[in-house]
Amino acid sequence: MENFENIIEVKNLVKKFGSFVANDNLTFNVKRGEIFGFLGANGAGKTTAIKILSGLSFPTSGDVNVAGFDVYREREKVKKNIGYMSQKFSLYEDLTVRENIRFYGGIYGLSSKYIKEKTESLLERLKMTDIQDSLIKSLPLGWKQKIAFSVALFHEPKIVFLDEPTGGVDPITRRDFWEMIYETSDSGITVFVTTHYMDEAEYCDRVSIMDKGRIEGLDTPGELKKQFDAQNMDEVFIKIAR
Repeated sequence: MENFENIIEVKNLVKKFGSFVANDNLTFNVKRGEIFGFLGANGAGKTTAIKILSGLSFPTSGDVNVAGFDVYREREKVKKNIGYMSQKFSLYEDLTVRENIRFYGGIYGLSSKYIKEKTESLLERLKMTDIQDSLIKSLPLGWKQKIAFSVALFHEPKIVFLDEPTGGVDPITRRDFWEMIYETSDSGITVFVTTHYMDEAEYCDRVSIMDKGRIEGLDTPGELKKQFDAQNMDEVFIKIAR
């Protein structure tokens, strides 16, 4: 991907909890409209970095700019320009599909007219018009994840953060979910995704791999495989983590 301006710029990001360094001098950029994979074993520091990038936590030091805003001084502006889908399911189980969509539209401060029109088109696109009045808790996990992703995009953010979005879903649902990710990227929205599935790393434009709080690899999947003399991303990951 060429000639895209950077939508995320991180320079020398450090995050400490007491004497523990969760993010150790991270420096990277993410381009507009890019699918950027953010990988690492549990405890590598990925979630800490995502919390900082999404305005939920302050860095200890370093420069971090997201969607044109500084994370120290303009956190509320950062939050308005991003979508976020957490690893733990983020919709309200006791509300219906339609109620969840309307609820989040209200949180994002959208007008009633916009919410109504956008809800109709979203339900049609997801082929969920028939189940719009079903409670979220009655739906299969894959459907919930698709709704949660759509809700994270409802206010048309510049960047969407997806934290382990396909954990626990079946292969067909995973493939459908990645189709949605490609559509989102094609529309110009940047997708910043963490995943444990190394085959999914192959679907990203570029991939960063963290280990013990540091970025140990950052390039296209093809270049990383060359760099680490690996057949696939699994091998790259294992070589870095070891």
